[in-house]
Parts: sequence; C-alpha cells; structure tokens
Amino acid sequence: MTKQAEPPPPGDKPTPTAPPPPPAWRHWLWPLAILLAVGMWTVLPGIRSTEPPKMDLTYSKFLADVDTGKVKTVTIKTDGKSSGTLTNGHRFTTVVPVQLAGDQLLNRLEKNKVAVTASPPSTSASFGSQVLSWILLLGPFLLIIWFWRRLSKGAAGHMQGMLGGVGKSKAKVFDAERPETTFVDVAGYEGAKAEIAEVVDFLRRPERYRRAGAMAPRGVLMVGPPGTGKTLLARAVAGEADVPFLSVAGSSFVEMYVGVGAARVRDLFAEARKRAPAIIFVDEIDALGGRRAGGGAMVSNDEREQTLNQLLSEMDGFEGAEGIVVLAATNRPEVLDPALLRPGRFDRQVTIPLPTLAERTAILAVHCQDKQLGKDTDLGVVARGTPGFSGADLANLANEAAIVAVRDGREVLTADDFDQARDRILLGRREGSNVLLPAEKQAVAVHEAGHALVAALSEHADPVAKVTILPAGQALGVTQQLPLVERHLYGEDYLTQTLAVRLGGRAAELVELGQGSTGAANDLAGATELATKMVREFGLSPALGPVGYPQGGSVFLGSGGGPGLSSRPFAEATQAAIDAEVARLVREAEQQATELLTTHREHLRQLAALLLEQETVDGASVYRLLGAEPPSDHPVGTTVAPRRVSVDKQPAAHRSDRTDTPPGPAARPEAAPRARRSLAGRPTRPPKES
Repeated sequence: MTKQAEPPPPGDKPTPTAPPPPPAWRHWLWPLAILLAVGMWTVLPGIRSTEPPKMDLTYSKFLADVDTGKVKTVTIKTDGKSSGTLTNGHRFTTVVPVQLAGDQLLNRLEKNKVAVTASPPSTSASFGSQVLSWILLLGPFLLIIWFWRRLSKGAAGHMQGMLGGVGKSKAKVFDAERPETTFVDVAGYEGAKAEIAEVVDFLRRPERYRRAGAMAPRGVLMVGPPGTGKTLLARAVAGEADVPFLSVAGSSFVEMYVGVGAARVRDLFAEARKRAPAIIFVDEIDALGGRRAGGGAMVSNDEREQTLNQLLSEMDGFEGAEGIVVLAATNRPEVLDPALLRPGRFDRQVTIPLPTLAERTAILAVHCQDKQLGKDTDLGVVARGTPGFSGADLANLANEAAIVAVRDGREVLTADDFDQARDRILLGRREGSNVLLPAEKQAVAVHEAGHALVAALSEHADPVAKVTILPAGQALGVTQQLPLVERHLYGEDYLTQTLAVRLGGRAAELVELGQGSTGAANDLAGATELATKMVREFGLSPALGPVGYPQGGSVFLGSGGGPGLSSRPFAEATQAAIDAEVARLVREAEQQATELLTTHREHLRQLAALLLEQETVDGASVYRLLGAEPPSDHPVGTTVAPRRVSVDKQPAAHRSDRTDTPPGPAARPEAAPRARRSLAGRPTRPPKES
C-alpha cells in the first residue's frame, strides 16, 4: 500500500481533478416522481368522468323496464354483458343470458322501440394489467440485455484494469510517513552505515557537495551473504531520510508480456522524478540485472534483457535522473551484467559481510531487548559460540532460546537455553540416549573421545568446548570447538592439524576397537574436501607447486554446480596428481592422529568412560584429564578458524534399527550427503585467501 502524506508535485501531465458532487436536490427527484404518479393515478379518473353514475339491473328488471318503455338504448355483447341508457338519462348495465339472447328478445326490444346495438366482447383492461402484461412480455428480453451489458462492462473493466496496471511499477512509496527502523536499530556495520548515510546527506544538502565540485553517486550496491541485513539497512535509510523513498523488488519487473518490465522501470523513475530528490531501493536486483546472453547463446530472455536495457538507460542515459539515487541489494553479484556495475550507474559497492564477534554481541543485544536474561547469560560468550552466524541466524537463535525457556515453563532465558538453541539450529532436534544400542554407544563414545583428544593435543587446533554422545538430528555425537579469537588467514600448520582432528574419530576406532565404522563418513568427506582445497586452491602441495584451480561459483552462496557440471581447467594427468596428493594428505593426517591416540591410549579410555557415564563433557574436563590448562588466549601469530562441528553420521545399515525414527527420505543413503553439508558446511569451510 502506498503511504504518502500529501500528493506528489505536478509533473508533465496535468493532474486530473475529480468532478464536483451532484446537488442535494437531485436525490429527491425519484421520490417526488413516484408520489406524483400515484396521485395522478388516484385523482385523474374521477376528474375525467363527467357521465352520470351507472346502475346495475337484473335481467328481470331489465325486461320489466323494456315492457314499460323505460329503456331507450341497449348495447348487447356476445358474451352477454349489456349496457345502455334509460329514458331518464341514467345509464345501466345488465347481463343477458346468452341462451335467451335470440330472436324473441330482439323482437321484444324492437316492439318497445329500444335502439339495439351489438358489439364484440370488450378487450380493454386496466392500466395495471396492461403494465403487467408488458412486463411479462418484455421482461425476459430486458433481463437478457441487462445481463449482457453487465458482462460486457465487467470484462472491459477487467481488461482495462489488467492492461492499464500492467505497466505500472509496484513500488511502495514512503514520503512524509517513515518506517520506524533507523540506523540505531542496525547493530554493527558502522562503515556501511556511514557510506550509505553519506548518500542520504547528499540528497538532503546537495549544495555542500556542489561547492566542492562533488557529484552524487548514481547508485549504491549492497553485496553480502543472505541474512546479513541488507534490506534492514534499506529500511533504516527510509527511516532516516528526509526525502521520498521508493521500495520495489527486482522480481516485480518480470512478467510474461514482453515490454512490461521496461514500462514499469520507466514508470518507477517517472514517479521518482516527480518527487526528486528521492531514493529508489531495488531488492534482489539480480532478478532483473542478470548478465545478458551473448551473441552465440542458444537461449535468451527478451523480456528480462529489455527490462535491463531500460534500467541502464534510466540510470545513465540521455536524460539523466537528477536527484535520484538507486540503492540495490543482492547476494549474487557475479551474475550481474558488467554494464550495470560500471561507474556512472552503481558507483559504489558496499560489502555487508558476516558479523564479527563484537557485532554479533551487539546484534544479540538488539534481539534480546524484549527478553528477560538470567544472571548466568553472557551475550559475549553466546556470540563467541556462533561464528559464521548472520544477523538472521542470531535472531533465530534468540527466538529458539526463548522457545526452550517456555518449553521448560520459564520466562527467564539462561545460558543453557542458548546452548540448546544453537545445537538445535546446527544439528537438529536432540534425541534421547536410549536410541543407541550398547555397542553403538561405546563406539560413539570412543569416536568422540578421539576427536576431542586430538584437538586438545594439537597446538594450533581450536580449543575443545564440549563433547557429547547424545544424538541430535542425524548426528550420533558432536565434538564442539570454539576459537578464542577470529582470524582471516589460515596457515598450513592449522590446516594440517585440522585434518588430523577430522580423522581423530576414525583413528580412535582403529586404536581402541581394531576396526573402522560408517560413523566416520562425514569426517572423511570433510577431510577430503579440505585436502582438495589445500592442493587445488591454496597451493600447499609440493608435487603441484604454487598453482591454483579454484572451484567456480558464488562467493556468498557456495561453489555453484558440482565438478561434473563444469569442465576442468587442467589435464587428466594433473587430476591424477591432485588425487594422489589429496590421498597423501589424508593418510598423513590419519597417521598423525593414530600416533597421538596410541601414545595417550589410557586417556582415550578414560574420556570414553566419562562420556558413557555423563553423556556430555565440557572442554575443561578434557584438559584436566590430560593434566593441562584450558587455553585462555592465543599467542600472537596463531591462526584460528570459525567453530567446527565434527559430526558422526548414523550408519546406513543401522538406521532401520531405530524405532523412534520413521522411515522416509532422510533414511536413504543418498540423502545423507545433503544433511552432512547442512550440519557442518558453514562452520568447517575455511575462507578463501584474499
């Protein structure tokens, strides 16, 4: 719905004015006409009648008057109804039996010198009956004509409304009435807010910049992962700005009719010119600003390309849009057309990254304003346990924590509520420990103890925060590691020890149980993916040297299509060398983990027994078991990574043994890789080097 406190200023076309309301006396015309018709129907027949009143005679009286010479004239109808006049001038009516109206009666009338007139039966009827007959006769035709005209007008109006509004932009206009969101409600991102606020300040006070010869940027493109608050920043701009703000989604320009999108772009900028200076916000601009097809393309979208061409022309064409700044948001900048990203159209690109530790703390404080927090709840600790979370993820975390508190019959949120909510978001619903067989529970305890010990014994690995063997979602056990600080560079020593931690569970099974299991499937997949990146992208393989073959795809949405959907930029021999190096790195990591656990085999058994007893063990207990102090700070130069969750997948052969899990798509082996990516894909993927 359009929200505007006053009509926009007049443009090139005169603003149509509504016709004046009809005078009040016109409403009384119909009642007066009805009263007049009723009065005339009642009064006029009495005024028009000047004849003497009629009198009814019986047939016997009529014959007696005929014999005495009192009847002067008579008119006999074929149906027996007769009327006439008497010698004294009075009129009369009578009914002559049809059987008796023969020669005898006529001779009798003629003998007494009565003037006889014969007439057919009267066909005259009352006015009401005539009207009723006409209504019955013409009513069906009038009804058909009325119904046809109504259908015609309705179809014409619908077509006119559809075709008349098809070229109108679907932008929401905010003039004097602003949204309640301001920059105060946007926690963090001070640099992005300052850059966008500068554009708003230019529209408010353009003379300051003109004196220095500065020109306002035509467009500002906000780029970032989903859920980082790009649309929230746009709403804050609308709330802070003293200029009209037009908001529209990129998908609203695309229709099935060719040329509709271009017409809507023209209408959008025409509305903005009427209100200039103004701000236009286009959300998800990749829906209309995608890269245009090349000359040799087999498939093209004429409607989308015409819409994009019109947008390019409006932003920087012959008729420049003076006093109009376009804000746009997308999480797929790589698909945008280069002509849209050049200076003069989108002069600035503001990156909205995932929030840092301090920003996550501030965002949590905003989302917890209407919640009661317990004394043991430290939002800084909660933020430290959520690396890689976006603003939307943090809002969901606070809401899930409140749901956990309500489920327990409380209104105050504790630290344990946030911990359960985080596990619920990352892993899924927590299951009871009785779903595992005793042998499976022992294997899971050994597996998780191996992960925890290798992480605690590795100098450059992230500290262990918690170990649990309680099933959650599709994970049978979890080893949680939390970094003390956040870094953006990852050294080879950290990556190598990360591989060892990934394979620590499998190594523990080999050391303690003498055989591996299917529980390490997710660990092997994650370790292989990380080793492949080390060889192909990071140049950490002596055999291949400093070469990189990065996987194509969106920076914010993952790696796009799988390897089978794109051609490899290297030869088959290079692929064989990559495979050999990946296998070498994984084997060396497994050997390193096996040596550590063999040396600390007694600690492995103790930690596994502690897990079987308590089911959940915190990181401090792991370090106390090893006789070491939990790390409290990292030395300068140590590289750390976001939190990693090591997930042990439930064996495919054992899924049917669980009585509390209904059969379905999740139980199929082919569905497991998708679940593994959703559980550990975000925390375990190291960022690419800049």
